[in-house]
Amino acid sequence: MNEKNRQVLARDKQEARATGAYRSRYPLQTKEDVMTDNTRKIALVTGGSRGLGAATALALGARGVSTIITYRADKEAADRTVAQIVGKGGQAAALALDTGVVSSFPAFVNELQAVLQANFGRDRIDYLINNAGHGLNKPFADVTEDEFDRLMQVHFKGVFFLTQALLPVIADGGRIVNLSSGLARFALPGFSAYASMKGAIEVLTRYLAKELGARGIAVNTVAPGAIETDFGGGAVRDNKPLNDMVRSVTALGRAGVPDDIGPMIASLLSEDNRWINGQRIEVSGGMFV
Repeated sequence: MNEKNRQVLARDKQEARATGAYRSRYPLQTKEDVMTDNTRKIALVTGGSRGLGAATALALGARGVSTIITYRADKEAADRTVAQIVGKGGQAAALALDTGVVSSFPAFVNELQAVLQANFGRDRIDYLINNAGHGLNKPFADVTEDEFDRLMQVHFKGVFFLTQALLPVIADGGRIVNLSSGLARFALPGFSAYASMKGAIEVLTRYLAKELGARGIAVNTVAPGAIETDFGGGAVRDNKPLNDMVRSVTALGRAGVPDDIGPMIASLLSEDNRWINGQRIEVSGGMFV
């Protein structure tokens, strides 16, 4: 198949996904066709230098998806994640971005478009994973306005306006995944501010699913439970009493790890899950069930 025919086929498949006709139009595919289709996909993962973001980028890379990750400050960690993906035969790049600074988004989008053209020969991404964030464990009575505002800027305002800024860059028929938390369902002392932001994200997800549906873009929320990462100072990973508590309230009897989440997100983005839209999917091993 020559390049012109490949481009025509790619456009036809994109239209088929957007209209829900993909399976009827392409009921059988060879392994080569599947791999060619996957390698044409590009994902943007915010906060992809470590933790859940890195696990997601690695899982997508393993499925043949080219990945662009963002990092706020730790370029070395981002470069390591990129190197891991490339070392396994994938394609990846890293860009600096503070998702709490909305004024930086237009310049970021320009930089992203330049990288898409230079590295991947494309002008669109297929998947957006809004993952970047930080934690706050503090009693409601003690949360300061500055702490609240920073959470709002990163976890809600940043997600809202970054997604808005990226709309011209997201391909029709694409997917968006917003990261929430099990804390938006169950309540634990000290997480009122953080969990409130995640509750807002879950509402935003449903509205995005409604408003972007005309473009064939599916939007879902993934809500992890307690995960052993350096998030929140590594408390779940490093604090044994906390880890023991998490284990005791989790049906599967342990705290989660990044590899419980990354592959799940990659699976959600696959064509097999094209009809899931506007949903909150908790991935917690059954916390507080």
